[in-house]
Amino acid sequence: MIEKRIQTIEERNNRVELNKQWETSFTRRGIIAILTYFVIVLFFYTANLPKPFINSIVPTVGFVLSTLSLNWFKKIWMKFYQ
Repeated sequence: MIEKRIQTIEERNNRVELNKQWETSFTRRGIIAILTYFVIVLFFYTANLPKPFINSIVPTVGFVLSTLSLNWFKKIWMKFYQ
């Protein structure tokens, strides 16, 4: 009974750690950047805006930079509430 509970807790801890690794991984950030870029290209293209493939780079970079800075703000926020 206790062994099963320990095993359940360890499996949960492994899932939580893996989720944390995913949240900060470059793979996740890259996928977000690529998907964001293509959504913006699609919007710019359907809105008949000029050079949708080039003009989509700026908002994509802005979005990615904003997501990268969230960890920095999170650390500051955590200092105030610990």
